[in-house]
Amino acid sequence: MSDAADSPIKRSEVEWKKELPADTFHVMRKHGTERAGSSPLNKEHRAGMYACAACGLPLFESSTKFDSGTGWPSFFAPLPKAVGTTTDRSLGMPRTEVHCARCGGHLGHVFPDGPRPTGERYCMNGVAMKFEPKVG
Repeated sequence: MSDAADSPIKRSEVEWKKELPADTFHVMRKHGTERAGSSPLNKEHRAGMYACAACGLPLFESSTKFDSGTGWPSFFAPLPKAVGTTTDRSLGMPRTEVHCARCGGHLGHVFPDGPRPTGERYCMNGVAMKFEPKVG
């Protein structure tokens, strides 16, 4: 998986700030976290795709979404080559941060307590994604 610094899309902080809503900028470019339970994507149950809110890269299929009870949209597997990971030590303990493989935007974290078949829980910030319903 790639490091966020190696992401193909490069923009300055000023450019990202102009392009993204304030809450999305805070999460994706400043490594913030939205308030638990605040994302409308928690209640999204239609078939479709979850894509990066900054660059539009498809990240997760709706078939991999599950209710983790955490208050954030959760998935058990990303699409191939859609995300990268880095080690986040901001809380004094190592966690695995997840970012978009194309623009490097912070999406959330992955934990080893998810359901089968992967056993992983990709706990994502809803403001870092947009939902694209399946057509037809």
